[in-house]
Amino acid sequence: MKILVHRHQLRSRLLLLALIFAVITTGCHSAEKEKEPVISVHVTPVSRSSIDQTVEAEGIVFPLQQAVIAPKITSTIKKYLVQRGSQVHQGQLLAVLENADLSAAAEQSKGEFEQAQASYATTTGANLPEELQKAELDAASAKAAFAAQQKIYDNRKDLFRQGAIPRHDLDAAEVTLAQARTQAEVAQRQLDDLKRIGEKEALKSASGQLSAARGKYLGATSQLAYSEIRSPINGVVTDRPQFAGELATANQPLLTVMDMSRVIAKAHVAQTDAAFLKAGNKAQIKISGINDPIDARVTLVSPALDAGSTTVEVWVESKKPSPALKPGMTVSLLITARTVKDAVVVSDSAVFKNSEGSDYVVIAGVDNHAEFTPVETGIRGHGQVQIISGVIVGDPVITSGAYGLPNKALIQVESAKEEPAGENQEKDKD
Repeated sequence: MKILVHRHQLRSRLLLLALIFAVITTGCHSAEKEKEPVISVHVTPVSRSSIDQTVEAEGIVFPLQQAVIAPKITSTIKKYLVQRGSQVHQGQLLAVLENADLSAAAEQSKGEFEQAQASYATTTGANLPEELQKAELDAASAKAAFAAQQKIYDNRKDLFRQGAIPRHDLDAAEVTLAQARTQAEVAQRQLDDLKRIGEKEALKSASGQLSAARGKYLGATSQLAYSEIRSPINGVVTDRPQFAGELATANQPLLTVMDMSRVIAKAHVAQTDAAFLKAGNKAQIKISGINDPIDARVTLVSPALDAGSTTVEVWVESKKPSPALKPGMTVSLLITARTVKDAVVVSDSAVFKNSEGSDYVVIAGVDNHAEFTPVETGIRGHGQVQIISGVIVGDPVITSGAYGLPNKALIQVESAKEEPAGENQEKDKD
């Protein structure tokens, strides 16, 4: 019985201690809740400066011009006159294919062409003028004979009227006159026909033979010229896949020449960003692993969307490319779309979006409380955001510590840590 009473007293004391501990704990939590937490932040005054809207994209480097040279005939490579890396100029002989048969065919056709030229000269300069001269003489002679016979007839006609000659003499003179008239007309007609038809057909025949010979000769010389591979552009030989002695196949690449005096980086940009781009915009080409960017400009903004990606192709050209830029290389492009001078700007780390998607900044109030302030933003670039309305120059905007900060929260503004003078000097030297 005494043991049961003792256990009951012990249980009561434990419950009392637990109740006292709960009361003390609750009081401590209430005290902590009553004490408002202070959050350390950094602020930066709203300033005024120029701001650039930039577009970033990945691009592929291409040469200004590129020529993949392929022979028009199939033949063995006789010799190369250039190597990879050789600087070449337009029209320079780069390689020669075996062409003995083509050279012989060209020589034969040349002889045939010269023979046709001689025949044409003979036809037009000798035969035809002789025929025309003979016809003209025949016509003149027949005309003179007709005139003479006309005088004889007229004379005999007068004598017949006077009774000096018999009738049959006048009839004989009339018949001779008719014959002379016919001969003169035939001679004149032959002369006219020769001038109208003979000259035309003779010249046409001679000209046709000459043209056929010339065409054959030009075809043979063209085939011979195809065996000589020349560069169509100025540039550098970047590829030479075959060796002398191998068979070069028609229309298959034999040499590649690139003009790298200027290079073009081609990128595909979202249509929303491309709407602000135009030819002449400043740009920079950045190569991975190289700190200094290469100055460039936009030379082309495609007027149509790419059907596959619904993006816009943009060309950025550097007139003085770095030797580090190689065709086929992937580079980063930073294009300045537009610039706003004397704009009200804040750091992009100070601008947030609320649940409705609207922009706001957090200002350090005079009572050391955070104040959510809606703003209208403009362009963004280089870590800054243009503020069109909502704040003014000089307003203390929280740039560090504002993320997740409740509105009206108690804050403590901390000064930016100053670096020792020595470190700053070292950075300036860098």
